[in-house]
Amino acid sequence: MPNTIVLLPAYCPGQHFIHFVEQLKEASVDTVIVNDGSPKEYQTIFDSLSRSSVVLQHKQNQGKGAALKTGMRYIHTHYDDSVIVTADADGQHLIEDILHCASEAQSHPDHLVLGVRDFKKSNVPLRSAAGNRFTALLFWLFTGRKLSDTQTGLRAFHSNMIPFFLEIEGSRYEYEMNQLLYAASNKIPFLEVGIETVYLNGNRSSHYRPFQDSLRILRQFLLFTVSSLSGFLIDYSAFSILTHILPGASGILWANVIARIISGTCNYEINRKVVFQSPDNHRNGFLKYVALAGGILLLNTVLLSVLTFEFHIPAWFAKLLTELLLFLVSWTLQKNFVFANGKKGVIA
Repeated sequence: MPNTIVLLPAYCPGQHFIHFVEQLKEASVDTVIVNDGSPKEYQTIFDSLSRSSVVLQHKQNQGKGAALKTGMRYIHTHYDDSVIVTADADGQHLIEDILHCASEAQSHPDHLVLGVRDFKKSNVPLRSAAGNRFTALLFWLFTGRKLSDTQTGLRAFHSNMIPFFLEIEGSRYEYEMNQLLYAASNKIPFLEVGIETVYLNGNRSSHYRPFQDSLRILRQFLLFTVSSLSGFLIDYSAFSILTHILPGASGILWANVIARIISGTCNYEINRKVVFQSPDNHRNGFLKYVALAGGILLLNTVLLSVLTFEFHIPAWFAKLLTELLLFLVSWTLQKNFVFANGKKGVIA
């Protein structure tokens, strides 16, 4: 049976952290702690833990994602067959829940096990519940996979996944969202395990910043939205001009095709270089983009024709409806088909 190793990234932990680690040791699991650049006054806590745990040090604070990677590199080098459980150092996770997640990962070595919280309970802080619902909705829209808790720090997986998880972009809280997106895009199944969560002092000990870190988590989507809006403005402007130059019903269709070719060329370069930062062969990526653009253009033209000629919707409004309907289709296919060989995570 694989060894169980609990990986604990820690930044400015309280005294309760010592008792928490002692409880883990009593449960006969190994612990690897990463001091993520905590100030010197916290060194006594880490020194006391170093007698029974592996304690790794960052000289400066690098972020939770970087701390997780440091711990995984150590485990990958020093352990063979093992199950890793990542947990938070702020006292939110119970020992029995950690052991439960470890047991499920041992039974399902091809899964990413997630310890999920019940956000309907009265003790859950509003910022935690609201932030999770928002990111869970976006995760479902982008991947088609529904998760109860996209921000949980309690996760378990077999050590054979470490090489892949080390490639994922992100050094702070965005890393955990990138990990979920990586798992979804690579068909790694999720296994959700219900857990209790203890919020100490209204969760004030958490270093998660809802606004700033949500922006980091959503960076690629925001870039894609800006890129798509820019492409739409180019497309719509060209379409509006061309419909006044090209007469009749066929003129509307030709205007749509020509406008899409102009905007598509601009959009491809922005998405390749800025949004998805794809290192893929330029010619290969462009051919895939052309194939996708052709399919989207065909669907776009059919929808535009139906809305304009069958439902008699004005061409300008039909164009708006069509673009909105195809926005998420374009996002999903570009991320998972055209630029699939780009960076493993969503945020740089």
